[in-house]
Amino acid sequence: MWERTLQDLIRGLRANKQDEAKFIAQAVEEIRREIKSKDMELKAAALLKLTYLEMLGHDMGWASFHVVEVMSSPKYHLKTVGYLAATQSFSQETDVLMLTTNLVKKDLTSTPADVAVTLNGLSHIVSPDLARDLAHDLVGLLNHSRPHIRKRAVIAVYKVLVKYPEATPFALTRLKEKLDDQDIGVVATTVNVLCELVQQSPRDYLSLAPQLFHLLTTSSNNWMLIKIIKLFGFLSPHEPRLVKKLQPPITELISTTAAISLLYECVHTCIVGGMLQTASGNSLAELCVTKLATFLQDPDQNLKYISLLALVKIVPTHAHLVAKYQDMIFSSVNDLDISIRMRALDLLSAMVTPDNLQSIVQQLLSHLVPQESSALPTAAQSLAQNASSSSSAKPIVAPSQSPAYRLTLSQRILSMCSQDTYHNVIDFQWYLSVLFDLAYVASVDVGAEIRDQLVDIVGRVRGVRRYGLELMVKLISDESFLINSKNEGSCAEVLWAAAWICGENCGELAEPHKILPFLLQPSISILGPETIGMYLQAATKVFGFWGAELSRRWDDDDLPKVKDAVESIIERMTDFASSSDIEVQERAANGLQLFAFVRADLSSYHPGQQGNPFGRTDDEPVFPKSLLLIGPLFSAYDLNPVAIAAQASVPIPDGLDLDAWIVPPPKDPTVEPATSEPLAVKSKHKGKGKAKPKESNGVDGRTKKRRKERNGDLLAPSPAIETPEEKAERERQKSLRLERQRDDPYYIMDNSTPAIEPDDVDSIPVVRLDDLPPMSQVPMASPLPTLLRNPSPVSRSEPFVIDKDGEMPEGAIFVPLPPSRQTSTPATPLRNGTPSAPPPPAFPEYVTEDEIPRAGTPELIKVTRVKKATGTGKKKKRTRLAEGGNGTVASSS
Repeated sequence: MWERTLQDLIRGLRANKQDEAKFIAQAVEEIRREIKSKDMELKAAALLKLTYLEMLGHDMGWASFHVVEVMSSPKYHLKTVGYLAATQSFSQETDVLMLTTNLVKKDLTSTPADVAVTLNGLSHIVSPDLARDLAHDLVGLLNHSRPHIRKRAVIAVYKVLVKYPEATPFALTRLKEKLDDQDIGVVATTVNVLCELVQQSPRDYLSLAPQLFHLLTTSSNNWMLIKIIKLFGFLSPHEPRLVKKLQPPITELISTTAAISLLYECVHTCIVGGMLQTASGNSLAELCVTKLATFLQDPDQNLKYISLLALVKIVPTHAHLVAKYQDMIFSSVNDLDISIRMRALDLLSAMVTPDNLQSIVQQLLSHLVPQESSALPTAAQSLAQNASSSSSAKPIVAPSQSPAYRLTLSQRILSMCSQDTYHNVIDFQWYLSVLFDLAYVASVDVGAEIRDQLVDIVGRVRGVRRYGLELMVKLISDESFLINSKNEGSCAEVLWAAAWICGENCGELAEPHKILPFLLQPSISILGPETIGMYLQAATKVFGFWGAELSRRWDDDDLPKVKDAVESIIERMTDFASSSDIEVQERAANGLQLFAFVRADLSSYHPGQQGNPFGRTDDEPVFPKSLLLIGPLFSAYDLNPVAIAAQASVPIPDGLDLDAWIVPPPKDPTVEPATSEPLAVKSKHKGKGKAKPKESNGVDGRTKKRRKERNGDLLAPSPAIETPEEKAERERQKSLRLERQRDDPYYIMDNSTPAIEPDDVDSIPVVRLDDLPPMSQVPMASPLPTLLRNPSPVSRSEPFVIDKDGEMPEGAIFVPLPPSRQTSTPATPLRNGTPSAPPPPAFPEYVTEDEIPRAGTPELIKVTRVKKATGTGKKKKRTRLAEGGNGTVASSS
């Protein structure tokens, strides 16, 4: 009588907040003693307290057997405690579940009160084994005389079918009968259970359609109607006749019901069930869109959200109906709720057509422009701001100023314009201006995407190249954009595209040399290495084209201007020749060599003299020939987009082994040299005769003789006995090699070993700049093919032609790429440089050679040779690891 009750335990927990762990430990010790008592009342009270502690997070798995004991009590109030503890603590891995099978069978045939308690508990603890053993008993309870037992039995059957699907055939027949039950609660429960089961296999439940349709037209229970309509949403795609049958009652429900949840479920069922695609579905679609539009004006944020979700699904089939409410949708783009803003962006992306693209993009761009209000805040606003200016309060940021949202908004603009290779873009001049503006107002990291699309459009659409060049010249000459490029969130990658476009299309410029100071200004050092390298490359291209143009209309008065430009270029490139980035350093070094040659030629040129001391003849040009040196390096071929499957369509030539070594890797000096003979694996000598003695290098006489016969010649003499003739030939080959290396600009010579003897003065080559081939051999009218110069401007009324397919190799058959390598917008190939890796969604991830095994390379072969030691009975093992294909051999003894 002095035992602590559940109420005492709760009071003690509230009174011992400071030392709760100690109090709970004492209480658990008391419960352990009480639960072992033979008094069932005391055991149930202890179990009830333990169940309460389990709800607070304390484990009671150690008392599982005692739970089964209390469940088996014949008293109702004790049995209730046992099943409550079981639902709270039992799981699928509980060992004592196997002991409850007969207990549950017995309780299912007991009094109605015990049956109700058992069904409630069984719905929580049922396992696959219990479901298999109790399936028929539970299905039999569906015909119980009491409605509340039938409702619980329906729910328990659902739990059994989830754990044991093999019981579906005979259980479905009884569930079908419950749709005609006299008690409306049993019918509603059955509909609820069927709505969950039908999602697994809708075709198995098509036979229930007549009864469900009768309930749809006769029932007035909104919650049951929601489940029935959801059921038909799963069934109608598998039975086309249901679509026509369901349209009248669902249309009536949409027009008359005042329940928002039922209205939305009807609209959703019309969408997913295919009712809007029928011949009579236009009127139903218009009714659905009208109802959803009213949700957009509702102050309830939940209604706005579900309305936007539903409209996204209607747009693919009835975009013209949704377009009527475009202004309402735009009002949701700047909503304070981020989830509503994102759903509004999804809807706008789905609404895009060639007719409304420009209006949608312009309004989205306006959300990126910072709105600066010049009006002073009111007194109420000032007080509210001061009241919320505590240390814990965060400043309120406008939705359009959130960096994450601005990034999403910018990416949506780019994706909706570039989808399906710019299918919705009609005016590419407008879209280039959008990309230009977006680079200024985005203030987030989307520069790589803008760069790729600028290069892609200029490469694909020839009619827009001049306008794109005009925009890029403005961008390069904008010093503020260059300075801001080092800030976080800037679109500095766009300058890469600007330099590339200016270099490739400089023929459209009337005075190309005026852009050289912007391409080589000292402040470009704050840019990334790839952008700096492209700036240097673009400057070289521009000068090459400008020099070729000057050669056609040469005037001696242009010589000082060309000399100044060359000197300026050399001065700027000298600063980058010592860059830490290898690409920038290489491009600057190459440019310096070219312009040093041009400077030397310009210095030796004498204006107005046909016959000069260097032997210039009358058939030679009257301009410096070095002006034509750089241009052909970049304008020999026209720039065209390449098809996405072009590389995969190029067949590998016969006899070409892409896996073979071009230059074998150097051998490890610590490794013994491998012989040309394959290694033998554990060669054993049969017979009792003695083996013939081997030579000092381990090769016997017979093996050496076979090698001679196979090679058709004697073995090469050892370097120790090299003949004088071979030594002289080796020295001659060495001198020739050193001579080639001395003239090779990519080979660093060792100054300690001069390639040419200092006494041999006659071997020093004499280079004369005017020893170039005569220009009579080169046609003066058209030096080399270049890009089109001075095309007629494109009229805004003329349609732009975009190359969507790209070039394929001649004679190649189109080979489609696997889905993992296909992209929605094929990238334009870039000449003389490529941008950084595009976003992962557009291009597959590159896997390095070290991460994948080389095709055709054999695995390491472990060869063990056994050799008997002289005078001992021991064996010495010698292991060699031979790697096939590269000729390297690693050995260890």
